[in-house]
Amino acid sequence: AGSGARGRKMEGYGRFLALLGSALLVGFVSVVFSLVWVFHYREGLSWDGGPREFNWHPVLIVTGFVFIQGIAIIVYRLPWTWKCSKLLMKFIHAGLNTIAMILAIVSLVAVFDFHNARNIPNMYSLHSWIGLTAVIFYSLQLFLGFAVFLLPFAPVPLRAALLPIHVYSGLTIFATVIATALMGITEKLIFSLKNPAYSTLPPEATFVNCLGILLVIFGALILWMASRSHWKRPPEVNAKILQPIGVTPEGTEAESTMTDGSNGDNKSDLRINSEAARKQNLKFDEAGQRSTM
Repeated sequence: AGSGARGRKMEGYGRFLALLGSALLVGFVSVVFSLVWVFHYREGLSWDGGPREFNWHPVLIVTGFVFIQGIAIIVYRLPWTWKCSKLLMKFIHAGLNTIAMILAIVSLVAVFDFHNARNIPNMYSLHSWIGLTAVIFYSLQLFLGFAVFLLPFAPVPLRAALLPIHVYSGLTIFATVIATALMGITEKLIFSLKNPAYSTLPPEATFVNCLGILLVIFGALILWMASRSHWKRPPEVNAKILQPIGVTPEGTEAESTMTDGSNGDNKSDLRINSEAARKQNLKFDEAGQRSTM
């Protein structure tokens, strides 16, 4: 039975590595495709108020809001990080999301700057409505993540109550970003390809349509890995970060400093209370633990 369990574990680990490698490859290729698109078909990058400034938008969205955000979502799933402290992984998760948010904001500035320089109306398309909404909710998600899960002030019951919401909203924002990127790609091709028209499927249209397919595949791989409960960070590792101050895995600080003359019943009560607190924290953590903070 033991060897069978070990075999199943190794088999699951192999599937995870295959999916992770595929996701990283597809995500990296997507970034390369976005660069090839703007340099080969759209005249490159610049910050001059012209079309080349707009080109920062797809590049930064694909790089930050899609690829880096996807990595941030599954960073807790990497089994070789399970021996690292939960706090360290929270900082890595928050740092990756911060980088993604900064790149997304810069990409929005490039779009508004380009539109204003060319007297093009802002915020009229469904792509722009949903895109700006995603950035706003992503910023709120990041702020609340810092305030509740990273800083040490929020009580454990509050963290446990908000964790499922945090996870669900994070995955929803990520899926929304993928969908919004697909809308933006289509919108850009319709506006830009006039002769030959987009409907005739010129080489640029074929190439960028393939970029859209890559984004869908990347999003599907990330969401699949993030939704598998057997690939989440083990709860016994998570419980350590949620233990109350003064409680150690071996017992309590009070137990370690008790004198030999202390009452045995008091020691027993302390152990029981410590164990109850540990189980309660473990229950809180398991209630919402998925792939993000």
